[in-house]
Amino acid sequence: GHQIPAWYCDDCGETVVAKEAPCTCPKCGSSNMTQDPDTLDTWFSSALWPFSTLGWPNENAEDYNYFYPTNTLVTGYDIIGFWVSRMIFSGLAYTGKAPFDTVLIHGIVRDSQGRKMSKSLGNGIDPLEVIEQYGADALRMMLIIGSTAGNDMRYSDEKVLACRNFANKLWNASRFVQMNLPEDFEPGLPEENLLDMSDKWILSELAKVAAEATANLDKYELGLAAEKVENFIWEVYCDWYIEICKTRLNGEDAAAADAARKVLVYVLDKALKLLHPFMPFITEEIYQALPGSAETIMNEKWPGDENMKVWAEDCADFEKLMDYIKAVRAMRAEMNVHPAKKTSMVIETASPAAFEKGGAYLARFAFATDVTVTAKYEGSTDGMVNVATPDAKGFIPMMELIDRDKELARLNKELTKAEKELGMFTNQLNNPKFVEKAPAKLVEETRAKLAAAQDKAAKIKESIAALG
Repeated sequence: GHQIPAWYCDDCGETVVAKEAPCTCPKCGSSNMTQDPDTLDTWFSSALWPFSTLGWPNENAEDYNYFYPTNTLVTGYDIIGFWVSRMIFSGLAYTGKAPFDTVLIHGIVRDSQGRKMSKSLGNGIDPLEVIEQYGADALRMMLIIGSTAGNDMRYSDEKVLACRNFANKLWNASRFVQMNLPEDFEPGLPEENLLDMSDKWILSELAKVAAEATANLDKYELGLAAEKVENFIWEVYCDWYIEICKTRLNGEDAAAADAARKVLVYVLDKALKLLHPFMPFITEEIYQALPGSAETIMNEKWPGDENMKVWAEDCADFEKLMDYIKAVRAMRAEMNVHPAKKTSMVIETASPAAFEKGGAYLARFAFATDVTVTAKYEGSTDGMVNVATPDAKGFIPMMELIDRDKELARLNKELTKAEKELGMFTNQLNNPKFVEKAPAKLVEETRAKLAAAQDKAAKIKESIAALG
């Protein structure tokens, strides 16, 4: 803190408070003056921070005139009285202006057990050590996603690790995109007539997440905005769109491959800009490697003002297709069918256009050799397994892909194990002493395990019934 601006005369004891150190005592004329060795309260110094760092008291200083007052202060609720209020009344007293017009109050970071971090408990976290292990972006993203206005959050290494895994996912996705770009690649969206259903879907999803994240940020919902951008990049762009593009990138249609490349780069560019406030280092690094990048991503335009188009009908069709593909893949996983084993399928649906346009996707992701789309299937269902979604019903001859007896034996073994777990959890919860004396958290965890065991057993029974 600032040293107290008070001097004491060593000869007569007179006290002098002044901006500049006095040369002589105004009372006795002695030059033996000693400044008070103590300092002002640290919050006094902190209260001056908004303007004292910008050249004040020189009110003509460039930084002072540009940055003061600012817009928003982000701080914890535990120092509102110590710091926030003092900055406001100090700013009003010395400059005539409040240093900010909005205060965003967040909770404090507690340890994994919900305890406040303190030296006595020895549960403090050194952010530099966390950064060294997981990276600054991962720590920053974890804190933002876990933060809701006014509520405390619990720190755990697992949460930071999850954010680092996301950073790795983004890095690997960007490397894949860059590896598939020719040297003469020119960024920019292709003409609309060259966009396929998946292109329109990803561009529409980009427009939606840009609008939603912007709305969240305008309402100071930082965690929600960060989470939506992360979900878009991981679950929509990486898990679906990149995988979908591989067919065109590896195909013989040069125009289709080029369209896929252009959309991949365009969406990645916009996604990096949406993510940049939350993970600034990795987004800058990847952005600089993209064709046509500017000097820095920091000065680039925020996505969303370009009147991004949404193709509602194409999106609806593509999502129907995705739901069906997910259902087929889940069914194949439950029946332990190897991805290399493919088969024909009949799809009964009231929305034939979506499935007729999606033949290439069904072949790659639903492992279909050929697809028949019909409004009503009236053929034989012997040896077929049904896959149902809200918009379609699939008839798939799965029996030709599996060893029925071997699969039944495996399922019955799993069912025995699941029913054993079911009995164990049921007995625990039927024991009054356990329910009354065990910690409430343990009882709830046991109930959750019981529900999971019931669900698992039910699914196994469904799979057994499907095999006849």
